[in-house]
Amino acid sequence: MSPLLLAINYFFHLIATIVWIGGLALLALVVWPAARQALAGDPAQASLLKAIRQRFTPLANLSLVVLIVTGMFQMSADPNYDGMLVFDNDWSRAILLKHVAILGMVIAGAVVQWGVAPAQERLALLRARGKAAPPEEEARLAGRERALNLLSLGLGLVVLAFTAVATAL
Repeated sequence: MSPLLLAINYFFHLIATIVWIGGLALLALVVWPAARQALAGDPAQASLLKAIRQRFTPLANLSLVVLIVTGMFQMSADPNYDGMLVFDNDWSRAILLKHVAILGMVIAGAVVQWGVAPAQERLALLRARGKAAPPEEEARLAGRERALNLLSLGLGLVVLAFTAVATAL
């Protein structure tokens, strides 16, 4: 791959990393805690968190696609790459561990996106229709979302650490 194309590839890979991991960090450490604190007990809290989720999820999903496509090009262009499922050097082992962490992030994100968030939206719909949603269920779902988002963020830091190791080799 030409140096110019590789540089463009790195640029988009880094932008996608910033959006995905940086977005997770901002949301998990700043936005969601502040929204929960400022709007504790207010029905607007669920609406706000839903709106944030709806804006971030497509960006995170697009970032994941960009990371996969650009990462494949980068990996194949690296002189340490010896082929698919060949882990005969420290670089390839660091990349393997990085990909395991990414898979964990994807699974945690999928559980939030297709499990926790729809359940929270169902509870909000019940509340909007005047039906009592069990408060313990709301708290359980909020705790699960928080735990999965913090897990994703932690795994994102692991991804960055293994990227640093692979880059240094």
